[in-house]
Amino acid sequence: MLAETKLKTLQQLVESLTKEELIWINGYLSGLVTTDLSKYSEQAVKPAVGKITIAFGTETGNSKKLAADFAAKAKKAGINVKLISLDQYRLSDLLREEYFLAVISTHGEGEPPASARKFYQYIHENSLQLDKLHYSVLALGDTSYPLFCKTGEDVDLKLQSHGAKRVAPLQRCDTDYEPDANAWFENVLKSLSIGTPAKSFQTKVLSKTSGKKNYTGTILTRINLNGRGSSKETYHFEVAADDLAYQPGDSIGIVPENPLEIVQSVLQLMSVDGTKKLSFKEEAVTVFDLLKKKLNIVYLPERVVKKYAAIIQQEIPSTRIDLLNLLKIYPVKDVSQFEEIIGILEPITPRLYSISSSLLAHSGEVHITVVRNCFTLNEEVHRGLCSDYLAQMPENSSFQFYIHKNSEFKLPAANQDIIMIGPGTGIAPFRAFIEERDAIGASGRNWLFFGEQHFASDFLYQTEIQNHVSTGVLTKVNTAFSRDQKEKIYVQHKMFEHAEELYQWLSSGAFLYVCGSKDPMSTDVANVLLEIIQRAGSKTKEQAQTFINQLIEEGRYVKDVY
Repeated sequence: MLAETKLKTLQQLVESLTKEELIWINGYLSGLVTTDLSKYSEQAVKPAVGKITIAFGTETGNSKKLAADFAAKAKKAGINVKLISLDQYRLSDLLREEYFLAVISTHGEGEPPASARKFYQYIHENSLQLDKLHYSVLALGDTSYPLFCKTGEDVDLKLQSHGAKRVAPLQRCDTDYEPDANAWFENVLKSLSIGTPAKSFQTKVLSKTSGKKNYTGTILTRINLNGRGSSKETYHFEVAADDLAYQPGDSIGIVPENPLEIVQSVLQLMSVDGTKKLSFKEEAVTVFDLLKKKLNIVYLPERVVKKYAAIIQQEIPSTRIDLLNLLKIYPVKDVSQFEEIIGILEPITPRLYSISSSLLAHSGEVHITVVRNCFTLNEEVHRGLCSDYLAQMPENSSFQFYIHKNSEFKLPAANQDIIMIGPGTGIAPFRAFIEERDAIGASGRNWLFFGEQHFASDFLYQTEIQNHVSTGVLTKVNTAFSRDQKEKIYVQHKMFEHAEELYQWLSSGAFLYVCGSKDPMSTDVANVLLEIIQRAGSKTKEQAQTFINQLIEEGRYVKDVY
């Protein structure tokens, strides 16, 4: 209630106002009240926790992006945040941390990404007292892989075993991670606002059902891009499928089948009826289908070999070996024991191939570029499981696949310049980039670096590239054919030859993309890039590295390497 004098003043003011003025004052006072209440509201929900550390371990950049988003939200909520990559995290600090959030992906066969390896080893190889630590883990992964989010699970359980307490349960995320990740962080913020750990410390269990759409693709075209005399087989596949949806930079995931001759050799060696059915993921599957389509029987990882050794109770050296060779060298005693061995085998892991087409240029189709992998191991010639599986597929045959989104490896605005470095099959996503830029009439300049062994037999997509140059879609192309002269010349050498112009493009806002083999190619490119910026930019090594770090922060230096 107002005092009598204030009430009389208000009444006099109201009587003197027009209807429009009263409406304005009503809104004005409402705004004042809302603003005042929001102040008290902010004070009421101010977090009890003053400081947290958000550490990320990433392979593709998704964990880093999420961690940065969470840090911004935490700061807005009034929490001081230390945001750091796990490869830069001082391991001894973990003993002094009070609130620690880990955002970490799983790489390869359940392994930590390179940036998180030291941290992962540290918490697994040391006896730590972390009674004062409150933590939570966001695990990124892909449900198509058998060891989905394993790194995050391992970190979560290991921190708990050292005495740390969860402020929120572990959250596993599939490739469409944003909704689950944001919900996890909201849960974390709620816990931090009251300054106590979440009541439930039980790890959240998610079903392994994937939200990915599975496509059935029919091979329209299958062409060996290598010419006569080449030591390689690189296949271009054009695949038709209904309701396709993808962007340049995405990949397709394929689960290959094991070679028929190996499956038959295993069945013959074990004298097993291939039509006998066993339980697999709550369904009855024949032994033949398990060995042919479901389970990995080639290059078994060491962890599976260890389980095999425990079952047959023999010492087996730590190595990667095919199931067939393992059965020959260290035989099981009977069919029953063989069925036990089947139970420890892991599902076949999907293989990812960069999409080499634009939907705007090839409606209803997806193209991929696949080199048939061939190598010698223990004096035996072996072929890559999936590349060999695809290479033997004739036109009009079909296979299953899904689209693997890549939110980092994406084209910039149409008016931005791009530099593409893609030797070998690293050319694949850049074929898609160029087609997309051509289809939309992008005004940005496009510069391609491509390398292979021989110009005459290994210049992948040569005619297409030449056509794009003649039409002006490709502004510049520099090629390196390593075996066409005495000294080997690679893409990094061509980069260095054009150091001044390369630096000018980057200084003017160009985006730099690298695709292909991780080692040594991407490492060599990174080293040369540092030299180029030092030389052309007249910078010290430290200044050049700062320049590169800025490119990375701005999303203008992006890699898709394997």
